Amino acid sequence: MDVAISRQLVDKIYEKRKAAALDLEKQVRECHLTGGRERINSIIDQLVDMFSNNLNALHVRNGGLIGLAGTAIALGVDVAPYMEKFIEHLLACFVDPESKIRYFSAECLYNIAKVSKGEVLVYFNDIFDALSKLAADSELSVKNGAELLDRLLKDIVAESAAYYIPLYPETERVRNEREERMSVLVTIPGDGEQEPRKAFSLPHFIPLLRERIYVLSPFTRSYLVSWINVLDSVPELELVTYLPEFLEGLLKYLSDPIEEVRIATENLLADFLHEIRDVTYVAHHLDERESLRKRQGDSLSRTDTADLRGSMTAESYDGTVLEVAESPFEANGTSDEGSGSPIRDEKGNGGMVVLVPGQGVRINYGAIIEIFIQQLDREQDEIQQSTALRWLAEFLTWAHEVMIPFTPRLIPCILPNLAHHVQMIQSVAIKTNKLLFDVIKSLPSPADQVQKAASIVTTTTTTSTRAEKIRTPPPTSRLPPVPAGSTSAPPSTSISNNTTRSGISPDSATQPTPGTRPSSPADSTGTGGQPPIQEEADPFDYQLTVNELTIQFLSEWEETRVTTLQWLIMLHQKAPRKILSMDDGTFPVLLKTLNDSSEEVIKNDLRLIAQISSLSEEGYFKAFMHNLLELFSTDRKLLETRGSLIIRQLCLNMSTEKIYRTFAEIIEKEEDLEFASVIVQKLNLILITSLELADFRRRLKNLENRQDGQALFTTLYKSWCHNAVSLVSLCLLAQAYEHASNLLYIFADLEVTVPMLVQIDGLVQLIESPVFTYIRLQLLEPDKYPYLYKCLYGILMLLPQSSAFNSLRNRLNAVNSAGFLHIAPKPAVVTSSRSRISRDDIKWQELLAHFRSVQVRHEKARRQAMGDGGSLHMSGYSDRDLDLGGLQMNQKEVSSERSNQRPPLPAPVGRTGALSPLNPKARITSGLNTGTATGQAVNGGTSASNVGFTSAPVVGAPQRGMAGSRRPTVDSGKKV
Repeated sequence: MDVAISRQLVDKIYEKRKAAALDLEKQVRECHLTGGRERINSIIDQLVDMFSNNLNALHVRNGGLIGLAGTAIALGVDVAPYMEKFIEHLLACFVDPESKIRYFSAECLYNIAKVSKGEVLVYFNDIFDALSKLAADSELSVKNGAELLDRLLKDIVAESAAYYIPLYPETERVRNEREERMSVLVTIPGDGEQEPRKAFSLPHFIPLLRERIYVLSPFTRSYLVSWINVLDSVPELELVTYLPEFLEGLLKYLSDPIEEVRIATENLLADFLHEIRDVTYVAHHLDERESLRKRQGDSLSRTDTADLRGSMTAESYDGTVLEVAESPFEANGTSDEGSGSPIRDEKGNGGMVVLVPGQGVRINYGAIIEIFIQQLDREQDEIQQSTALRWLAEFLTWAHEVMIPFTPRLIPCILPNLAHHVQMIQSVAIKTNKLLFDVIKSLPSPADQVQKAASIVTTTTTTSTRAEKIRTPPPTSRLPPVPAGSTSAPPSTSISNNTTRSGISPDSATQPTPGTRPSSPADSTGTGGQPPIQEEADPFDYQLTVNELTIQFLSEWEETRVTTLQWLIMLHQKAPRKILSMDDGTFPVLLKTLNDSSEEVIKNDLRLIAQISSLSEEGYFKAFMHNLLELFSTDRKLLETRGSLIIRQLCLNMSTEKIYRTFAEIIEKEEDLEFASVIVQKLNLILITSLELADFRRRLKNLENRQDGQALFTTLYKSWCHNAVSLVSLCLLAQAYEHASNLLYIFADLEVTVPMLVQIDGLVQLIESPVFTYIRLQLLEPDKYPYLYKCLYGILMLLPQSSAFNSLRNRLNAVNSAGFLHIAPKPAVVTSSRSRISRDDIKWQELLAHFRSVQVRHEKARRQAMGDGGSLHMSGYSDRDLDLGGLQMNQKEVSSERSNQRPPLPAPVGRTGALSPLNPKARITSGLNTGTATGQAVNGGTSASNVGFTSAPVVGAPQRGMAGSRRPTVDSGKKV
């Protein structure tokens, strides 16, 4: 440059430097017009040396920056070939310690960008990185200058980034070198030729954005958000395609301390979500139209398709897919101005096509979902968790097919948040869980998929047979012609085309899969040959989902455990043969869940167990009942607190008769006699008082039906013999009053203990309850039910004079005082309706003998528990005859019955040793410590006055004292 200009350009006064810059501008312009390229290079080198040398004075460096700005203004857009010489040194001044240098460097670059326009986009990455540092500058003037440069650069990007191609070989060379260094090659499809690459490369920029997105400065974060917003506003750039690259870092901005950053980030994410939804709708719409075209036939011409109302036809226009249709956004009420502009078809078709926004855009749903799954970690910020759940809920609404494979991973992310302490997260988690639940529930079951595949094979075989018969189509056939070299299949092979859309290549679709039948020659030759049909893999993994759900049983939140069981119930309904089998490890978990503290969890668990049992083999149900009784045996607290709930829910979800029959068969062979007595008492109380068993009680009343009531009564009777009072109540329920009165005579020879008196007290309270209303009314017909009086008076005689004694006596006296005098039964006159039952129908004598033998075993066990190993007798059964209501039994008969008694039955399978991995506690044997039976029956019992009116009675609460006083604890081995 001229010496005078050079001297004045480094003057300390700013005005002189500015005037020198104007003179330099004129000089450079003249050189440019005369082709003095070498001199311009020298001037630029001289200016770069002035402002890049840190040893120079401040005014010298400022003069160099002002001079460079003047040079760029003089060259205009032709400054591009020279930018490589100074852009790196200029950007280095952005981090200079002197604030004035930073300011003048930003001002200089502003002038350069203003005149170079799109050419500056080649250096966009370097400029963007330098500006991100100035955005957080501490000097206000520098920040203002950087903001002006930032606005200008955004305008250039929005206007030129989508299409601008470098005009100068030097700029194009720089761009190519940078992209090759970044391993980024982007081509634009053309008419068989590779078009020049654009000045701005989004793939080249994304790695830089991914690196810078994790900054902590709120100013830099705001800068990055604004730039992402600008790039996303350019439709041709399709920034949403690269969303997974920077989404994770962007989500962290939601927890930024600055409110402006949070709001800007939320708005940006909302725009991205809206854009993804629109792209998805377009893709679905195109798939539907493509399927419609295939159903109608490929021979439809473009004109025929255009005549269809609302149809969309895909046309190829220089490799760009164009759409003829009304925009789906307008149909949804979200029309966007300028969403599409008419473009003339240049191939001579004379048609008008409309470019639909979002068409051809590829969304990496999998990578996005992966990021949001990571955000649902408890360590993440709550706003990030709620945002992730909202996005997942949106995907489940309009892109649920991409969510199905992620279900096993979504389960442990969603279910724990159902009880989140933050209401916002909890509500969104509930919504997301419901949407995912409905999506999986709507999937076809494996059985339906097999049936559909079979029908497809049948249809394909039929089509092949028809094609074999008709080798050539008739002249009037409307089958579409197949162009030469085309690999299109006939309309009957649309299944293989669909598999191609699912990710199976056309080549692999024609290859036989391992394990399939090899194709015959007829299948591969001739016009009727069909390619083998492959069954598509199920995107939903049932077993992996069940494994994740099983882990949720360990959750401390009731809502999570309940929802887990609801999921398992739904999945088992869809695929009962694929999940939750007897040997898959879930059975012990379900059994252990019965000890849960939540009633709702227990109800759903029993519902699932009932469903599995009803859809499984009989062995599953029997094994469950055996293990349930073992659980009750080893965990008496569970039996007392949850026993009624468990049994009632089982009866509600399954056949009550099946449950009680199975219980009775197992209890009859039970070796632990004390436990057998307790569980019979529990089952009897549920049988009499529960509303769920109302129909079952009606069946027991009908003993005239040989195949129904009698067989059921006999089965229950044999196991009910373990508890004498429960057996009497069963007979009262079945209206077998004569047999009940015979049982009461045997009571005189039994060891009447305090637990037995408590149970008799409870029986009296049950008689006063609504369940036995019919018994109280039958007292008004003494001629028809004489043994009912004898039975009730027998119970009265067994009781000491307590409140129960007074209650029953008042009831009987009320009947007698009303004029219904008791009439003793006459053996010669048959008046009772129950006496019509033949003794051959129910073996009453055998039942009485079985009751005596069981009670002998109980008394022997009690004596052994107290350490008395002496001989056992029942008040001289062998020494005298017993008059049990007309039933004469002498010593010879008793001896014969004892000799015919069966030996003790072996323990059922699975009932010895440790219970299971669920409860390794050794089972309780009959050899109990002294006083164990009494302590459990008396101390853990229930009041008889509280029995009969609740839906879930508890056995064995402390009994109030006789005659109104508190009853002391009495040894169970002593008679009263």
